[in-house]
Amino acid sequence: MNSPSRPVTHLEKSDVLDGLFTSWRDIGVILQTLDSSDWTTETSLPGWTVHDVVAHIVGTESMLGGIATPEADVDVSTLEHVRNDIGVMNEHWVRKLRSLDPAELQQMFDTVTAQRRNELSDLPVEQWNNITATPAGPDTYGRFMRVRVFDCWMHELDIRDAVARPATAEELVGPASAMALDEMADSMGFVVGKLGKAPDGARVRIALTGPLQREINVAIQGRGRVVQDFGTEDPTSTVAVDGVLFTRIAGGRTTPGAHGDAITYGGDEVVGRRIVEHLKYVI
Repeated sequence: MNSPSRPVTHLEKSDVLDGLFTSWRDIGVILQTLDSSDWTTETSLPGWTVHDVVAHIVGTESMLGGIATPEADVDVSTLEHVRNDIGVMNEHWVRKLRSLDPAELQQMFDTVTAQRRNELSDLPVEQWNNITATPAGPDTYGRFMRVRVFDCWMHELDIRDAVARPATAEELVGPASAMALDEMADSMGFVVGKLGKAPDGARVRIALTGPLQREINVAIQGRGRVVQDFGTEDPTSTVAVDGVLFTRIAGGRTTPGAHGDAITYGGDEVVGRRIVEHLKYVI
């Protein structure tokens, strides 16, 4: 693939893989606790049960390991919850694996993630830094794998939410959540500037609270750009929200209106509220 016109993301291989392998381990631990009714529980993802979420992870890692996407029994592009080509591919795997019983699917999860762990561990750094197609556009394979951390970690929360087993603070904090939030933070320039329409010159601080505490600063100078800080200047708008809730809104699992006073605003509240209303960027 030709080099993209925008800057590419070079990430330390060991850091990303630590997050990805931790996410797979944590999902595997949760799966061992599920009973038969848990597997058929609907999740916040339209059309998908817990079984389907696991099938999606298995399918994606199988595809990345070189296995061809299976044919579907229907034209999945006509399904209401399928919105793009990636969604079509996901649905092919989900429908193919839906007939497996939970024990078989869990075994597939264990097998494919073990295979991918070996493949990724052995991948030369040169290939890790190669430019490839990713869900975020052309970037390094390392960036693609950070997107995988984000995806798997979000699906861990999907499973936890569905079966009412939220993560403890200790379970939340770790390399998987840190890497997932890094991936999300890098998208906030687009979210704040393009989707939230923050005006030129705006300085927006999104303060995540709770166990996933961190600050995401976005400066609007023609376009939104994530910055370390604003120097000597104060933010023009602030948004404070629990870190987990932030990920669930941005991932389209819930809406700001469902959480009342859980989100607080400072400075230009009109801009802050508009950003939060358009925080969902994951399709």
